Amino acid sequence: MTEKLSRAQPVEVSKNDGEPRFAHPSEKEFAQILDFYGLRWDYEPRSFPLRWDDDDKVLEMLTPDFYLPDLELYLELTTMKQSLVTHKNRKIRLMHELYPEISVRLLYRKDFHRLLAKFGFGPLIESGVEGIDRVLLTERQINQKVEELGKRISRDYAGKQPVLVGVQRGMVCFMADLMRKLPLPLMMDFMSISDYGGDEHTGVRITKDLDIDLTGQDVLLIEDIVDTGMTLNYLLGHLRAKGAASVEVCALLDKRARRIVDVPIKYVGFEVPDEFLVGYGLDHMEKYRNLPFVAVLRAEGG
Repeated sequence: MTEKLSRAQPVEVSKNDGEPRFAHPSEKEFAQILDFYGLRWDYEPRSFPLRWDDDDKVLEMLTPDFYLPDLELYLELTTMKQSLVTHKNRKIRLMHELYPEISVRLLYRKDFHRLLAKFGFGPLIESGVEGIDRVLLTERQINQKVEELGKRISRDYAGKQPVLVGVQRGMVCFMADLMRKLPLPLMMDFMSISDYGGDEHTGVRITKDLDIDLTGQDVLLIEDIVDTGMTLNYLLGHLRAKGAASVEVCALLDKRARRIVDVPIKYVGFEVPDEFLVGYGLDHMEKYRNLPFVAVLRAEGG
């Protein structure tokens, strides 16, 4: 570069419209992984001057490969070739010194494959496990929504001591995160149910009822997902019959396309399409519950 730049000031990189021209196939692969996880990204958006001559002309710069605005993080990809790793590590150290307010890290190829494997996908995962078609709701989106719901519920139940009721296992992640957003005195209890004949349309049987006496209590039923509404309708009637002063529903996911009974849901996180969803407590044959996001399960043969 011939023009002078102020020290320690990033430079915006002009980009052409359309798909980026990745310098290396690994960068394109990483971009696809970011898309899979629903993370927004910019490719080489800024350059950071690292060394200047006596006339303040820039001698060396670092242009990180990716910027993730949702995480406010810059990433520089590298291979395992030691000469390149040493060179890039030196640049990263300089950037930390000159731009302490900027978050930047060096990412090895093995790191993002391990990221995939951690959640059950990619080349490091064992064969024979059904895959995920796409991420529907990212971990960040879920956390933001839980925060919003927590604020609403806290305002509505100010001065009260609600009883949080969870049903089955799918709500465990949502309920655990939500209750920590409620600066209220509260109680919690759990129920288990079984469908007659294994079909939601034929009826519901309670296999484990509540231990807390609900007489005069304000009950908040926590649901992971509501679809036909038939089971929820039964549960609302059951809880009201126990003498609760009020019964409201908080559902993370609302699959309205499958609704048969129009049940009242006061607090809704996301309306979702009529697809098989897993993650964040939702399972397929007891797998995928521990995923930090909600994803669409790939159809058989897909």
